[in-house]
Amino acid sequence: MEHECEIEQGIVDISSLPAVLESIREIAGATGTHIICFDAENLAGKEHARKALRHAMRSWREERAIANSIEMEALLYAAGTRQCRVAMELGLHEGENRCYVCICPPSPAAVAALGRIVRWDECDWEQIDRAKKARLMERYAVTEEELAAAGGRLRPLVHERIALLEVNR
Repeated sequence: MEHECEIEQGIVDISSLPAVLESIREIAGATGTHIICFDAENLAGKEHARKALRHAMRSWREERAIANSIEMEALLYAAGTRQCRVAMELGLHEGENRCYVCICPPSPAAVAALGRIVRWDECDWEQIDRAKKARLMERYAVTEEELAAAGGRLRPLVHERIALLEVNR
């Protein structure tokens, strides 16, 4: 199913998180999809979301899931943790959210319906500035030594943390 997800970039302004989450659940139900929103500010790019989805879908398919929903399972993998409280920090929050909106399976109807609450964005979100680098290093416990050993490439180290959740179950 991981190849059956579309990942879009969108901006959501949230004054009431429960109301927005309920709207997303309604859209998912009406369109027969799973809709997972990742906070782009806390992910190392779109591939990070893709890898979290792949692992979550596999664990769900193989009946090894930690969470009771595929959406939470994906957040757990994105965070590289078994702790739901920590994983929820990678989801939506009140205020402005730049998020990767994952729709599984792809659905033009879901995209259209989500357009009521999401402003779709085509800009390049792959850059990791100094502040985001520090945030990711702290969140995923990446040391300067580890970063140096990886040739300064942070993304593979974050992706490794996602894969390690398989081992640390």
